[in-house]
Amino acid sequence: MYPGSFNPPTLAHIEIALAVVEHHGLERLDLAVSTVALGKGIVERPRFEDRVSVIRESVDAHPEIEVVVTESRLIVDIASEYDVVVMGADKWHQIGEVEWYADSTARDAALAALPHLALVPRPPLHVPDEYRVPVREDILEISSSAVRAGRTEWMTEAARAFHHRTGAWQS
Repeated sequence: MYPGSFNPPTLAHIEIALAVVEHHGLERLDLAVSTVALGKGIVERPRFEDRVSVIRESVDAHPEIEVVVTESRLIVDIASEYDVVVMGADKWHQIGEVEWYADSTARDAALAALPHLALVPRPPLHVPDEYRVPVREDILEISSSAVRAGRTEWMTEAARAFHHRTGAWQS
């Protein structure tokens, strides 16, 4: 399971998903999209339904990648039925912050309940080598934030087409 807002989906999201499938010998990897992503608030544009549609279209050519929608917000809750959870180094560091949990005991229990980790480097943050997913270095700078700031060449083809039709991710 690879949780995220995928707002918009990028070439890196697809590359990472495919690398995880190969590295872990998975038959399927679900991109899990929360109706309201933790710490991100409500996204009004593009509409959630449109974003999910664009994500699905972005993975159409990859039958091993599925898109699921969840009401859950904490990664540990989303990942509870999965064997592997994918995160970037930034998310890996963020989920250790106590502010997302009732207290440090709840955080420690949540982290202990996570399935096997598949972590993607995001310099300068460190990920433990035993959980590192081998990905091409050149994709590590790609981010949805940078895309929303104008790097539209990093969008998936489906996202770029939707953006050109609607202006969905204009700053």
